[in-house]
Amino acid sequence: MDWGPNIVAFCCNWCAYAGADLAGVTRMQYPSNVKIVRVMCSGRVEPSMVLRCFQNGADGVMVLGCHIGDCHYQIGNRNAEKRFQDTQMLVERMGISPDRLLLRWISAAEGALFAQTCRDFTEKVRRLGPLEAGGR
Repeated sequence: MDWGPNIVAFCCNWCAYAGADLAGVTRMQYPSNVKIVRVMCSGRVEPSMVLRCFQNGADGVMVLGCHIGDCHYQIGNRNAEKRFQDTQMLVERMGISPDRLLLRWISAAEGALFAQTCRDFTEKVRRLGPLEAGGR
């Protein structure tokens, strides 16, 4: 059987999570190895949360939130951008490829984009190989 990467997707409650729900109810296909973690805002995803995912066996982590200008909390996604940059630096210092991280804006109406993002990122991480096997 083909190896499938373990992917964690932190999804903003107001947009990306609703986009994931739309993908599901309209039966859009995306990899079953994507584990969705619902957060109230993408800006609340701390670097430590991403690092913990990698420590617990994730091969890739996505942070998916509202489009810039559409944040339920006004500046949450701007905070997400800053935290994401900090997280990229941290994982790189740990010897993990920043290609194992993805920040993307997905609205509640973009179920197709959610599904495509999951497919594309899963394939990208598949090419990198398992994290624990030196696929850094």
